[in-house]
Amino acid sequence: MALVLFFGSAAAQTSQNFEYLDIFQLEYAEDPQISPNGEYVVYRRTGFDIMKDKPKGNLWIVGVEEPEIHHKLSAREVNENNARWSPAGDRIAFVSSTDEGSEIYLYWTETGAIARLTQLENSPSSLEWSPDGKSIAFTMKVNAKAPVIAKMPEKPEKAEWAKAPRITDRLKHEADGSGYIKPGFTHIFTIPAEGGTARQLTSGDFNHSGNLSWSSDGSKIFFSANRNEDWEYDFRNSEIYSVDVQNGNIDQLTERSGPDYSPVVSPNGKYIAYLGFEDKVQTYQTDKLQLMNIDGSGNKLISGGLDRSVSDPVWDAKSKGLYFKYNDLGVTKIAYIDLKGKVTDITTDVGGTTLGRPYASGSYNVSNGGEIAYTMSKPDRPADVAVIEKDDKPKILTGVNEDLLAYRNLGKVEEIWYKSSVDQRDIQGWIVYPPDFDETEEYPLLVENHGGPILNYGPHFSAEIQLYASQGYVVFYPNPRGSTSYGEEFGNLLYNNYPGEDYNDVMDGVDAVIGKGFINTDELFVTGGSAGGIMTAWIIGKTDRFTAAVVAKPVVNWISKTLVADNYFGYAESRYPGQPWENFEGYWKFSPLSLVGNVETPTMVMVGMDDLRTPPSEAKQLYHALKLRKVETVLVEIPEASHGIAARPSNLITKVAHTLAWFEKYRSGSNQD
Repeated sequence: MALVLFFGSAAAQTSQNFEYLDIFQLEYAEDPQISPNGEYVVYRRTGFDIMKDKPKGNLWIVGVEEPEIHHKLSAREVNENNARWSPAGDRIAFVSSTDEGSEIYLYWTETGAIARLTQLENSPSSLEWSPDGKSIAFTMKVNAKAPVIAKMPEKPEKAEWAKAPRITDRLKHEADGSGYIKPGFTHIFTIPAEGGTARQLTSGDFNHSGNLSWSSDGSKIFFSANRNEDWEYDFRNSEIYSVDVQNGNIDQLTERSGPDYSPVVSPNGKYIAYLGFEDKVQTYQTDKLQLMNIDGSGNKLISGGLDRSVSDPVWDAKSKGLYFKYNDLGVTKIAYIDLKGKVTDITTDVGGTTLGRPYASGSYNVSNGGEIAYTMSKPDRPADVAVIEKDDKPKILTGVNEDLLAYRNLGKVEEIWYKSSVDQRDIQGWIVYPPDFDETEEYPLLVENHGGPILNYGPHFSAEIQLYASQGYVVFYPNPRGSTSYGEEFGNLLYNNYPGEDYNDVMDGVDAVIGKGFINTDELFVTGGSAGGIMTAWIIGKTDRFTAAVVAKPVVNWISKTLVADNYFGYAESRYPGQPWENFEGYWKFSPLSLVGNVETPTMVMVGMDDLRTPPSEAKQLYHALKLRKVETVLVEIPEASHGIAARPSNLITKVAHTLAWFEKYRSGSNQD
């Protein structure tokens, strides 16, 4: 297949290379919301606070025809998100967050006035205006008490006793990145648009989360939930429901094994479109677009001709079809589908909202007139706001990183296709070249394996990859079997076979890059995080070709991981048959620790100390095994870092800096010990 080339701007080619502290200066646009008349876009502009070492985001508004009209929505220096236009376009509801909590605010477009509408117990989300603009629906967690096991005696006044124990009887009781989940359930509320008391519509020990959609007459709200009696253990299932706004009566509209979610009511009030699939209990299944009548009858599949997962459906104004988003061969597209299933692609450059590694991402929104505001992804820029219509070219409204990246010399990103030696499948990968690359020279190769493994990399800006390239490495990141954006069959090749032939796909890609003639084969390095850490650990157990490796936040023992991680209950049957105690040999067969006796590659093992997804105990098992075997190794434990190590900019820098330091130690001619 032909290679597709992407280049940085001409100005950037004469400037300095991308550096660690540049990460704090990066920004990106997300959640663009276009006004009903298509004249303005309000979006969240996210950057980083170098003093507090965390992301910060404010709402900005920009004109579609007059992009020079571009300013913050308010003068308040607080975190803002979830902006939503009223049906008439005269107000914007949004969520504002401080250390004291999150509340719903209202902005009047005519006057610029802002008012707080709520005083809530917890943070609101999924804001949705009623069709008449008189009410706003949202979801919020309602706290509950933990089960009481023992009654403690009263402590003496001013006594400093130990903290009370955490007590849970829930299947899911913790989540990576947020830790222990306080007891409670998410419910649906409404509040008058002029302010007042929030009214709870749903009840019971069930979670009602995700997007909300009003009926055209405002009498009902449609939502997705799992209200089955055995919902905790039937965790892959959900159905579409409606709740009567006046009396709280709930009706169930779907009934099948598997997830049904993201309901959206057509403007004419006749139909409900939603996403889901019949659960076949396998590693990967594509989300399909379904359609039914407003009463739940006449269910039919309309995206059956597209072997890709569909997301974020939005009706057109005439109820003739829907816009949607999907990943295809490493890129994210916005497309339109009519009610007969005909798909028309509109744009292929959505994303740019994940800065660490080049994952698929992005969002969009549609005006009444069909103008689409979306986050545009480029290989040399994080997301900007762009607007496009069918059969037209995109118009870029923002340039939030031009003050920085226009003066940085970035690595060129190039797509590569090659054949798998296993079954001759076409496999996709991406090469990033060092700035000022010279094809007559030889360069070290750094292989970066993606996480998931049911995810994909694409031609998106990546701070980590650009930092590697800036230090003189050719970077190769592949999409081996199991990656999304190829279709359901390809993704499901990992069922009871992970790691498996995905290893061969990665190594075939390494050979394809080496075959280009500019790689120093004595300087091959490999890394990856999460599923990429699993692959890296597997690779060094299979081959000694790599000079050094960095195994980040890995799973090395599926038996221990499956029963310790925050998502411990979700692996049996969908990854491997049975539970670990029922299939001990099967789980061990695919554990990288089973190959540790073969490892000779100098290996750094890295993990966040607060990681609940691939707990530190996994990394320590690998490190301890390598130490016992006297293989060159170090353990890097990052304090206050969860599975998403790069969530804090300084931790992203820590990850990259330690990876490069380890590799540089083993470079040819290195002066380091």
